[in-house]
Amino acid sequence: MSQLWWYIGIATCVKLLLIPSYHSTDFEVHRHWLALTRSLPLSQWYSDKTSPWTLDYPPFFAFFERFLSLFAPLVDPKIVHLHDGLNYTAPTAVYFQRATVIVSDFCLFYAVHRLGRNLGPMARNLIWILVAWSPMLVIVDHMHFQYNGFLLGLLLLSISFLMEGRDLAGGFVFAILLCFKHLFAVAAPVYFVYLLRHYCWGRGIVRGFWQLFVMGTAVLAVFAAAYGPFVYQGQIQLVLRQMFPFGRGLCHAYWAPNFWVFYILLDKVLAFMLRKLGFSIEAPMASFTGGLVGDMSPFAVLPLVTPLTTFVMVLLALSPCLIRAWNKPQRKSISRWVAYAYTCGFLFGWHVHEKASLHFVIPFAIVAVQSLEDAKHYFLLSIVAVASCSVMLFVVPASIRSSRVSHKSAPAATALLVDVAWVLCSLWPDRTG
Repeated sequence: MSQLWWYIGIATCVKLLLIPSYHSTDFEVHRHWLALTRSLPLSQWYSDKTSPWTLDYPPFFAFFERFLSLFAPLVDPKIVHLHDGLNYTAPTAVYFQRATVIVSDFCLFYAVHRLGRNLGPMARNLIWILVAWSPMLVIVDHMHFQYNGFLLGLLLLSISFLMEGRDLAGGFVFAILLCFKHLFAVAAPVYFVYLLRHYCWGRGIVRGFWQLFVMGTAVLAVFAAAYGPFVYQGQIQLVLRQMFPFGRGLCHAYWAPNFWVFYILLDKVLAFMLRKLGFSIEAPMASFTGGLVGDMSPFAVLPLVTPLTTFVMVLLALSPCLIRAWNKPQRKSISRWVAYAYTCGFLFGWHVHEKASLHFVIPFAIVAVQSLEDAKHYFLLSIVAVASCSVMLFVVPASIRSSRVSHKSAPAATALLVDVAWVLCSLWPDRTG
């Protein structure tokens, strides 16, 4: 346990040192959600247009923001003011919001502890290093600003239950996760097939149907708790429209390195060549990306890609994994299948964010610490994933010396991280004598 607390302590110290670093517009997004859930009745949470950053996460995350908003006025009441707080970046707001991310990461630490307690000492230490010290999580959560560590903690907690044979608990926690962030639903087919085969199938008709009923009741209870209040308010369609804004376009503003990048590039190359050959090809808008909802950009030559197309491609790519999960529902393979599912979603999904690579890199770390061959694949994937997230780093060394935190600039945080990690690791207690 002393080693465990050293891992947590070093990670937390680095995060505390990064509090003055730059933050993206996601900082204002979450600050506004604090104000929105604090200031307005539940019936107006998903319809409020005070800010362009409207609430587009599932209800449990809205309730999570409402819970955090109870403490924000104790630090600075302006943080949760719906109008006066717009684009508020005072040090009090920065420190409060950064602290909420740091504290919520203890969900991730607990999940990693559960996963590692049945592993050997070397594998246990490696999984702590790969997950708790993940540079991607540091960049995305503690600089760019989000709560991925907390959400991934729920995912890993669910996986840990499944790997222990506690299928009902694993399915229950995964349902909770989906009500926090619906983008994790890419792995839902894997969960459905595995739990149906492993938990319900082959146990006799009566017992099988009973366990299917129990699992279905548990999952439905979670979704009823999340969406029930909005069904009662007659706002479920509004909530779903906010959660699935398909008008945002095929790619995100920061392109994820997936299949659609090559598809768009091929369209542009074909259009250029055909125009050179004398064909009249109308050039579409320059950008296929956007952060806010808008019209989808057309292609010049290739067929338009729709959300349904991407859904079918993800499902086709996922099908070999589903077949394997049905034929051989092994507990030890669940983390591999979940990582594979999120890889399929990253490669072929609609409007994929570059930081979505966290969804498969973090679960795949569980596999990588147990096999040298898998470790080689993890090494390559993690490098690509970190490179894809590096677009969120703004290198402006002087900004770390500024007394005012800016969301438009950032320090050279990589060098700082290396120096801090080296100093802290030099204080590591010597266990070898």
